[in-house]
Amino acid sequence: MSRLRTHGVKEPLQGKIVIKSPSSLSHYGIRLTVNGSVNLQIRGGSAGVIESFYGVIKPITIVNKSIEIRSSGKIDSGTTEIPFSVILKQPGEESLERFYETFHGTDISIQYLVTVDLMRGYLHKSLSTTMEFIVESDKADLLEQSVSSEMAIFYITQDTQRHPLLPELKSGGFRVTGRISTQCSLLDPISGELTVERSAVPICSIDIHLLRVESVLLGEKIVTETSLIQTTQIADGDVCYSMTLPIYVILPRLLTCPTVLAGPFSIEFKVSIVISFQSELSKLHTKSDPRTPRLWLAMETLPLELVRTK
Repeated sequence: MSRLRTHGVKEPLQGKIVIKSPSSLSHYGIRLTVNGSVNLQIRGGSAGVIESFYGVIKPITIVNKSIEIRSSGKIDSGTTEIPFSVILKQPGEESLERFYETFHGTDISIQYLVTVDLMRGYLHKSLSTTMEFIVESDKADLLEQSVSSEMAIFYITQDTQRHPLLPELKSGGFRVTGRISTQCSLLDPISGELTVERSAVPICSIDIHLLRVESVLLGEKIVTETSLIQTTQIADGDVCYSMTLPIYVILPRLLTCPTVLAGPFSIEFKVSIVISFQSELSKLHTKSDPRTPRLWLAMETLPLELVRTK
């Protein structure tokens, strides 16, 4: 098959089946199958000992459709191309489940696959190939209104931190203020601005962390996994005080999707502003998780709603 891509479930999935054979090939039919599902799993690191025994939870089927492209016949030698076009959801057709956007996470994966089988009977093994295609929201389901232009105002000081800080930071203090968008279109960057007003300790770096929060319902318990998916540095070294720094973060496509709040699972996002101060201690923990509070770090984390707009 050639490369596939579809934007909405009401748009056709189009492609070509390419068969290369040194000689003519008899077959008993060519069948195309489309499968889409939400795959959920609980890892031992994010759940208790009992929950980890469950492993992979039964997938949620979104679509399972099979279409005969050609009846039995013969394929000539050389290269044969067979175009196809499939509507994933016909008007008025009942869906097994809502068509969520393609997403690849830690515990949640929303995937759509198309498989082509060339059946050759009992004496020969069938020829088969599978390819993933990307599903995005239907245009009719997109938000009519534009994304809110309002931004969340934040300020970061020694008093807003809930973890221990370097003694010189705690006594001398610091203050960083700014604003950042907390509702963002997937096609637009996360934007905002930041100002370092004062700091008793020189700054080493200022970074924006993009976090995803995946929650899976397991019995009566919700198991949640938070993971860091992208870091964008907006300042390197001790910046000039009282100078406005722009925040501009491009969203990664396959690691993000519109915020989903479904019954058996949810996919949410957060944005974290992290300030690293110059310290000899930080050199001893260069491989530490940047989400982990440290003596030389100050941070502010805000919820981020991702949407797809027209």
